[in-house]
Amino acid sequence: MKTISENRCFGGVQGVYSHASAACACDMTFGLFLPPQAETGKVPVLWFLAGLTCTHENAMVKAGAQAWAADHGIALVFPDTSPRGKGVADDDDFALGQGAGFYVNATEKPWAPHFRMWDYIANDLPALLFNNFALDEDAQGITGHSMGGHGALTLAMAHPGRFRSVSAFAPIANPTETDWGQVQLEAYLGPDRSTWARHDATLQMVEAGFDGPILIDQGSDDQFLNNLRPEALSQAMAARRQDGVFRMQRGYDHSYFFVSTFMPDHVAFHADALLE
Repeated sequence: MKTISENRCFGGVQGVYSHASAACACDMTFGLFLPPQAETGKVPVLWFLAGLTCTHENAMVKAGAQAWAADHGIALVFPDTSPRGKGVADDDDFALGQGAGFYVNATEKPWAPHFRMWDYIANDLPALLFNNFALDEDAQGITGHSMGGHGALTLAMAHPGRFRSVSAFAPIANPTETDWGQVQLEAYLGPDRSTWARHDATLQMVEAGFDGPILIDQGSDDQFLNNLRPEALSQAMAARRQDGVFRMQRGYDHSYFFVSTFMPDHVAFHADALLE
């Protein structure tokens, strides 16, 4: 692991690090905020998965999460959204390739050799983090924005008992039912739709649900609403009697202005679960 930068931040440290990833077969970069409480013992962890076209840096710089995490004594992990570098496949479409890993393990060419973001988030990066930093593996929450909200929800539901809480900002909620989502899923996973289901939060809500609380915020003026299909996830949560809250925020769009506005609520929501 290589330290790229470390800066004092709200009494803690905002670091950026790189490492050789076995899952993605390339070097990966991530951000980690350690609150001041980490100087005296292990602290809970909140994962933030970013959206399309983003890197580890977008939420780290724009979401304003560090101030609230420091207040609660929670670490923040900001992974990258895809593998990168020489020899890693890419595409002119912003929704495929570098910056658009979709938190899946790709099985199709040219993506399969490196695009294994599911394993990277579920196994590779956690192993490095918990072996090198003062983090409490038994107190994890996960959140994300857009594509990252999709990843947060599907990973949380697929790993019962790992995350105490999950939230999302404007998640891609039902990609198997949109023309746009089907393009990405087929490109990475092939035409067999049975392999797509675990990467659709609405289908996973119907199938399994989440064994903890959920918070979803969605802007009513989001320019991507037709591709996100939040109503499908909301209906699935209601049908399952899922412990959760779905909030439609009037007038908000898809930007980090929206994310930063409601970030204090999300950090507090996770703190309630992580600091029991």
